[in-house]
Amino acid sequence: MTNKTVKRHRKPLAAFFVPVILLLTIFSASVASDKKAKSLDDESKQCLKCHSQVRYTLVDTTSGDSVKVKMYNELKIDPVSYLNGTHGGFKCTDCHSSDYVNFPHPASVKFESKYTCLDCHGGDEQYASFHFETIDEEYARSVHADSLGDEFTCWSCHNPHSYRLTDKDNSITNLVAYNNSMCLKCHGNSLISSTLTDKDITNLVNKHDWLPNQALHFQKVRCIDCHAAQNDSLMVAHLIRPSSEAVKKCVECHSTNSILMSSLYKHAAREKRNELGFYNGVITNEAYIIGANRNYYLNVASIALFALTLLGIGIHTLLRILKNRSNADK
Repeated sequence: MTNKTVKRHRKPLAAFFVPVILLLTIFSASVASDKKAKSLDDESKQCLKCHSQVRYTLVDTTSGDSVKVKMYNELKIDPVSYLNGTHGGFKCTDCHSSDYVNFPHPASVKFESKYTCLDCHGGDEQYASFHFETIDEEYARSVHADSLGDEFTCWSCHNPHSYRLTDKDNSITNLVAYNNSMCLKCHGNSLISSTLTDKDITNLVNKHDWLPNQALHFQKVRCIDCHAAQNDSLMVAHLIRPSSEAVKKCVECHSTNSILMSSLYKHAAREKRNELGFYNGVITNEAYIIGANRNYYLNVASIALFALTLLGIGIHTLLRILKNRSNADK
């Protein structure tokens, strides 16, 4: 084989690899640009030098002495969670006073009021679909607002440094775990709950000891599905009711008109799927819930089968009676 022949065979390979290399280069550039867009600015990096650490160094500006001080858990921020969160694109001083750039922080900044959701999103048409005003109204009537007052805010449940919108494409199991973690942060931790209220928070496992197959319920259902009043205009209910008004009747979930269709499965139920005659077809995609996973065609088939069975028994009984009479006449 000559050199010319070899070259002829190489040309098609080059023609194949060049576009591939170009595509990979473009893809790498786009990934790099995404990473760059999500990178921390210099000011925030300075803040996280301390707030991402378990301990930070405090220096006396007069004597020059330094000491290692433990960072309180509520002041600790995970940089990765922050960047992946809804507010990850903001600088620290977009929400906090610019006086925080001074270290040690002046005592005056500790008394600054915290932003609420409505301070940024209220009346903004871009966020109208979230109904922040309705959420605020519901929260004001909730048991948290009634019991804890101003000490309890949006951020008591939704950490502003890590909060993210729930992915609708995520599995129900992940959705339940993510939502319940907000509740368990206080209701599963007496150290945190004691900073908010003097009331004794009952052990959740003992409080729900009446619940059959308790562990499975905790994994597959959100706390708010039983403890919040549902609102069709909101994707997530915020009117938390007293425990005495919580859902306790099994049939409220385990039935063809399951309340889970207007709460946990609301985002999927809006697609109005009714697959193969299932009353709650959306639920069957994730779990089997006794009473809620009924199927119209199976119901008709089972009724028809039961009726045929009764008819067969009736015919069999009638034939036996007629045969016995016939034998008696002989």
